[in-house]
Amino acid sequence: MANNSYSGVKNSVAEPNHDGEFGCSLKELRSLMELRGAEGIYKIQESFGDVNGLCSRLKTSPVDGLSGQPLDIDKRKEAFGQNFIPPKKPKTFLQLVWEALQDVTLIILEVAAIVSLGLSFYKPPDSESKNCGNAAGGVEDEGESEAGWIEGAAILLSVICVVLVTAFNDWSKEKQFRGLQSRIEQEQKFTVVRGGQVIPIPVAEIVVGDIAQIKYGDLLPADGVLIQGNDLKIDESSLTGESDHVKKSLEKDPLLLSGTHVMEGSGKMVVTAVGVNSQTGIIFTLLGAAEDDEDEEEEKKKKEKEKKKEKKNKKQDGSVENRKKAKAQDGAAMEMQPLNSDEAEGEEKRKSNLPKKEKSVLQGKLTKLAVQIGKAGLVMSAITVIILVVLFVVDTFWVQGLPWEKECTPVYIQFFVKFFIIGVTVLVVAVPEGLPLAVTISLAYSVKKMMKDNNLVRHLDACETMGNATAICSDKTGTLTMNRMKVVQVNIADKHYKKVPEPDVIPASIMDLLTVGISVNCAYTTKIMPPEKEGGLNRQVGNKTECALLGFAMDLKKDYQAIRNEIPEEKLYKVYTFNSVRKSMSTVLKNADGSFRMFSKGASEILLKKCFKILTATGEAKVFRPRDRDDMVKRVIEPMASEGLRTICLAYRDFPVSEGEPDWDNENEILSRLTCVCIVGIEDPVRPEVPDAIKKCQRAGITVRMVTGDNLNTARAIATKCGILQVGDDFLCIEGKEFNRRIRNEKGEIEQERIDKIWPKLRVLARSSPTDKHTLVKGIIDSTVLEQRQVVAVTGDGTNDGPALKKADVGFAMGIAGTDVAKEASDIILTDDNFSSIVKAVMWGRNVYDSISKFLQFQLTVNVVAVIVAFTGACITQDSPLKAVQMLWVNLIMDTFASLALATEPPTESLLLRKPYGRNKPLISRTMMKNILGHAVYQLTIIFTLLFAGEKIFDIDSGRNAPLHAPPSEHYTIVFNTFVMMQLFNEINARKIHGERNVFEGIFNNLIFCSIVFGTFVIQIVIVQFGGKPFSCVGLNIEQWLWCVFLGFGCLLWGQIISSIPTSRLKFLKTAGHGTQKEEIPDEELEELDDLDEIDHAERELRRGQILWFRGLNRIQTQMDVVSAFQSGISFQAAVRRQPSSTSQQHDIRVVNAFRSSLSPYEGLEKPESRSSIHNFMTHPEFRIEDSEPHIPLIDDTDAEDDAPTKRNATPTPPPPPSPNQNNNAVDSGIHLFLDPSKPATPSTPGSPMHSLETSL
Repeated sequence: MANNSYSGVKNSVAEPNHDGEFGCSLKELRSLMELRGAEGIYKIQESFGDVNGLCSRLKTSPVDGLSGQPLDIDKRKEAFGQNFIPPKKPKTFLQLVWEALQDVTLIILEVAAIVSLGLSFYKPPDSESKNCGNAAGGVEDEGESEAGWIEGAAILLSVICVVLVTAFNDWSKEKQFRGLQSRIEQEQKFTVVRGGQVIPIPVAEIVVGDIAQIKYGDLLPADGVLIQGNDLKIDESSLTGESDHVKKSLEKDPLLLSGTHVMEGSGKMVVTAVGVNSQTGIIFTLLGAAEDDEDEEEEKKKKEKEKKKEKKNKKQDGSVENRKKAKAQDGAAMEMQPLNSDEAEGEEKRKSNLPKKEKSVLQGKLTKLAVQIGKAGLVMSAITVIILVVLFVVDTFWVQGLPWEKECTPVYIQFFVKFFIIGVTVLVVAVPEGLPLAVTISLAYSVKKMMKDNNLVRHLDACETMGNATAICSDKTGTLTMNRMKVVQVNIADKHYKKVPEPDVIPASIMDLLTVGISVNCAYTTKIMPPEKEGGLNRQVGNKTECALLGFAMDLKKDYQAIRNEIPEEKLYKVYTFNSVRKSMSTVLKNADGSFRMFSKGASEILLKKCFKILTATGEAKVFRPRDRDDMVKRVIEPMASEGLRTICLAYRDFPVSEGEPDWDNENEILSRLTCVCIVGIEDPVRPEVPDAIKKCQRAGITVRMVTGDNLNTARAIATKCGILQVGDDFLCIEGKEFNRRIRNEKGEIEQERIDKIWPKLRVLARSSPTDKHTLVKGIIDSTVLEQRQVVAVTGDGTNDGPALKKADVGFAMGIAGTDVAKEASDIILTDDNFSSIVKAVMWGRNVYDSISKFLQFQLTVNVVAVIVAFTGACITQDSPLKAVQMLWVNLIMDTFASLALATEPPTESLLLRKPYGRNKPLISRTMMKNILGHAVYQLTIIFTLLFAGEKIFDIDSGRNAPLHAPPSEHYTIVFNTFVMMQLFNEINARKIHGERNVFEGIFNNLIFCSIVFGTFVIQIVIVQFGGKPFSCVGLNIEQWLWCVFLGFGCLLWGQIISSIPTSRLKFLKTAGHGTQKEEIPDEELEELDDLDEIDHAERELRRGQILWFRGLNRIQTQMDVVSAFQSGISFQAAVRRQPSSTSQQHDIRVVNAFRSSLSPYEGLEKPESRSSIHNFMTHPEFRIEDSEPHIPLIDDTDAEDDAPTKRNATPTPPPPPSPNQNNNAVDSGIHLFLDPSKPATPSTPGSPMHSLETSL
């Protein structure tokens, strides 16, 4: 075959219009892939003859694939492109700097500093001779008035520092995300045939002409044409929006598209388009074009403020939304997915809209807290400025009774500027801009470290949600067990063997049936490879249950590979692949005489019902009656299952020639009258570390439930071995059928209160379908039995687990055994498939929460003290004891360094000894409040003592009431130095938030913390000794230094005193930092918020009026549309869903743009699609489950159930009437690109991927 195909090519090279050396051009292949079904088949026949003709034109062999020589591969990449879509350019460092500069407080400071600078250079001619009030301090030293510019310059310098630090953090975060991205890309492999060998290669290496093997659960990485397929069904909803699975076959529809999911079956395809030329790639390119257009238009609009808002808004609408829908969740899409363009966007704008994802509890609480603190700070700073100005004016013009001299104006202005700067400094210190930074650092650090613990986090906040988890629903196979299956017991030829028998005790006729049945009726992608290391275990590749059977054949000294070479995959007549409904797999072979033989394997209790004969010790088949079957179940299957074995029945059936060819589509008829060959018991040993991990979970207040497809006895045995069930507990273990019976009412509908009766006691759900898993998860999450809402984590590996993974608060997919679809739907990927890694995730999640609380405790103490000191100092001495530059330095250590130091504390086992916090726990507990106020009292006492009596204690000049440009005083330097020392020691106190005594415990495990504390100390010495005028400091002698350090050290001693006071006595302390409670919200808003879990506070603060206004507009708009639609006799559907048909891509883009800009008023509001703006590393296929058909999960691309609760800007868009193809159940606002080829846009481009751009607004 291979030779003919190659020789055929040589003649076709000479044909015109072909790309260089290949028999067909890029354009031809692209136009072929745009067709569907019959048109595609016609085009293949017309242009290439058949699929083999296409292969020969592409110089590839359907059997042996490409040669795999680098030269050939490079040529193909050159001619047809690489399987890679270039990502969007990351933000440059300068862009990030510019964005950091947009911070309001910083801008105010810059302005103040520049004014101050300007005034210090302006010297009025004879201001010296005039007396402008004694506040000005009379005549100054020449040198000192010269140095007036220093303060302004120093403020500017410190602003630059803050900006650079922020920008650097954002930049390194972006870099980390890209690293994570590329790691995910590298891990994504796909199986192709090269040089006759089946090898996995990275998705980016796939080229046109490759022969790729596709199987259940794959996400296709490129477009191709089917060469051979068994029972192949594809979910194309990500491209077409059709939720029904499409059957693919050589006769009907052989065209396979990138980004679609294989839901059933297996096969081989020849790759015809990769990267930007594949169907998904074309959509990406269009989206890219749309975004570029926008940027150009924006350049023209120089309305600065508008521009900023719109851009943020557009980026978030455009990129995330379209990425979610149209970017057609794609296998290469990890390759193809340009990294979130708005990560940085979302992050830099952190301050204004932190909770970008409705799910994250922590961010909701933090934003609310930050807003409250910010308001308080603003009030304080305003009062400070007013008091200073009033005092100055009264003192100068009233008490001293001076007239306003014209020459004195600049001097007075300088005073006012100084007051203003003091006010701004109070504000800067009050606003905890370190909060968002601490969250980001803490999450990013955890994510990085979790990689080492085999958790690949795909959505940042999943990590924090995990700390609140109260329930884990785990799979059994591979997660709790080792997923190294082995046949340990066999019932064959009337005998039961407790271990694998010797080959010679089995009759030869049975032996042949057994070995051929096993070899042929297991997926050809499943095989057993020699071990990687000497003396290791054999490697099991593919489905582990099948590996166990192949291993069984090898234990019987038979070579399955020889049989497979004899009967290659092409010779299999028909294959019924395994799926969750059939629970069995069958393969049909055609014999030489025209008869057929079918081999079947499957769950024993299901397959035995289909058997009517069984092979005996002589090799003959005897009748197998229902009562024999019941006897077999009791005698063989139940004992095996109670030992935790999975039982599999192997059977066969002959179709004699006389009966003619059976009707292969009538499955029930085909899969009956089988002859049972044997029953095997497969053991999957429990992972050694699992029982311990489950104990930890139970101690930590997390309930572990096992949801498995195995039978009840096996599941119960394994659950007992793992420790999920303890002897003597009254817990439920039920099967899926029973579960469904108990939760449904007479009409067959699921009732929440029925689920509520079951789930608290349920520990094992056996023989469950994917729908049961989803129902259980949804039931637990929606339950209101306990006062805390349950936070559920789910593990899954199969394609059918997708819906449950999406529904759960945190979805864990298996990195090794998991299918691409499961990984796409998950939040965290377990790279080692191990349950104990989930426990690590819980630990990290709790640690994030604690890190934030530690930082808050530290930050708020400093805030309270600094604000009070600046305020009272300013009011009493008309000058802040802590100067602007000093405040900025304190701000830097408090915010940036402390957030780094405290957010990177490693987790300890003790985190697992407490119950989960739950969603309503305040960020600042009573204990923390006690610590904050307690330490504030100590620090204020010390500072005020130093301020008003310091000169007497240390016997130095007083620094109070100094003139405007007076030199720095020792007095104020000591105040500043002591203040910083107290912060440093308090940072050590802040490491413990639950009132522990030993604050040094484990301090050396955190090198970052130690180095930051030490580094800050060194810099402080430098500032004090050599800071001079800019920092308003004077060098101190050793005795003064020791006093400063001693007073700082007092913090630690004071901390011990505070922790001795029992918190329970201090009833008057309030907690702070709750999420918004339901009672605080006006009724009309509650109606919309009913389905939200969390409430976005920033949005509520700012947008209330806007929402109402747009809601009104929107209603009027919809009503007008409806009226006009009825007038013109169009269906209502057209009114809600406007359909621009287009003749060119340009037009499509304009439409998208128009809609985006029409959305700009919603600029601050959350779009449901952007709910994971920062975190959405990858696009998610969205799932919807139809409850009316309990067995088959329909996987659809718009998720009615999941998106409804996240409707942020509840603009009542009437949902469109259900259209027949079910693709438009869009419940969100925002733009969707549905690519729906059922409605050709114009005759001229019948196959363009942008057939219609459905925009439901």
